[in-house]
Amino acid sequence: MSAALNAFQSLRSFQVNVVDVDADALLVARYDELVPVLIGHDANGAEIELCHYFLSGDAVRDFLLAQPA
Repeated sequence: MSAALNAFQSLRSFQVNVVDVDADALLVARYDELVPVLIGHDANGAEIELCHYFLSGDAVRDFLLAQPA
């Protein structure tokens, strides 16, 4: 999933932080079977779950275009 995100760098610059969900009991409780999961942070820092299992190009594009430039 993280490699596929590179195609979206032309829309907006962003960083990808890979987190080991299994290393954090709170994340396991929250996401458990939804891994891999892609979370975006909006301009206010709020987490937005964009997709899980597979990359949703539409969700990623819509999220990135909704963020301030």
